[in-house]
Amino acid sequence: MRDVLTFILAGGKGERLDPLTRDRAKPAVPFGGIYRIVDFALSNCVNSGLRRIFLLTQYKSFSLQRHILEGWNIYSNQLGEFIDVVPAQQRISSDWYRGTADAIYQNLNMVSDYDPKLVLILAGDHVYKMDYRQLMEFHLSKGADMTVACITMPKNDSIHFGVVEVNKQNMVVGFQEKPEKPKTIPSSPDEIFGSMGIYLFNADMLKKELVADAAKAGSDHDFGKNIIPQMVAKKLKVFAYDFAKENDTSSYWRDIGTRDSYYQANMDLCGARPKFNLYDKSWPLRTHHHHYPPLRVYTTGKTPGTIVDSLVAGGCVLESGQIEHSVVSNNVVIKDGVLVKNSVIMDSVTIGKGSQIQGAIIDKDVDIPAGTKIGFDQALDRQRFVLTTSGIVIVAKKTSL
Repeated sequence: MRDVLTFILAGGKGERLDPLTRDRAKPAVPFGGIYRIVDFALSNCVNSGLRRIFLLTQYKSFSLQRHILEGWNIYSNQLGEFIDVVPAQQRISSDWYRGTADAIYQNLNMVSDYDPKLVLILAGDHVYKMDYRQLMEFHLSKGADMTVACITMPKNDSIHFGVVEVNKQNMVVGFQEKPEKPKTIPSSPDEIFGSMGIYLFNADMLKKELVADAAKAGSDHDFGKNIIPQMVAKKLKVFAYDFAKENDTSSYWRDIGTRDSYYQANMDLCGARPKFNLYDKSWPLRTHHHHYPPLRVYTTGKTPGTIVDSLVAGGCVLESGQIEHSVVSNNVVIKDGVLVKNSVIMDSVTIGKGSQIQGAIIDKDVDIPAGTKIGFDQALDRQRFVLTTSGIVIVAKKTSL
């Protein structure tokens, strides 16, 4: 894997995740009780044997950078291994990153310095497990110039994704950005190939195509909108990698692009048969672990504290409250008589006696007074908090109630 250089794009503003991204970049948003979203792409890299990784940052990157420095210093520089955080540097012009392709173009000096044969480009805001070695084997077997990883989905979902148009051999023949009338998979007329934002290039081809794109006036400098169509027009060998079919690890993939998708991805972790399994020992998920004591559950009232179909992290204290189908992060205190249902509770939240919370996301460091109700009256919740399209209530970090 020393012939592979990996870039993880982690500089997006994440405006559709507001208020969760008011103080942090989207890849740094907490997820699943103890993780950050970026941990999944990084864990995939480690498990796939990739040991030369650049993490490209731009907006509100402090917490992301600190997370990487504290929790991902696992490689040896003396052996030529690294996970390096690279902020936008304006090396080529006074512009910040203008698109996904431009982010790599502005860092082509790194590709030249390390002289890899392949360059893997990943998004830092997706939740999935993927063995990138299988993607590389597919790429090499096809003699491809570029391979884009795709996920099959119903054609009605096309308005939310970039759609990769393929022929019967899965060679890419076009790209549509969030089309209402998408091109479907030839063998499956009710499904589309949605781009996963994962691109594998022959390094020499990547350089040529990025330089050509940079010279074009009016380009969005985006891999989907510009680079793929540019390569298809030149009749270069661009292939679609069918993630669900080719990848042995898991077929689950979630783009954490909106507040509702973030909420649903957390809910996918709960229950007897979660859609996404965090407990697969053959594919460990890594993060920065804080030193908290074990979960403490005890009885102060008439009924004991209960936890049903939920994830609860270390350092939490549950008095005689009830947690149902929820994800509770580190250092949360839940007082007597509290109900937490279908919710995501982030670090260091205190929920006062008798409070009831359902269908909500509570960000870090919120102190909820006794007797508070959240998620039961949308009109009242809308006056105080942010609501998602589906009605999930979001209480921003450090909100005073």
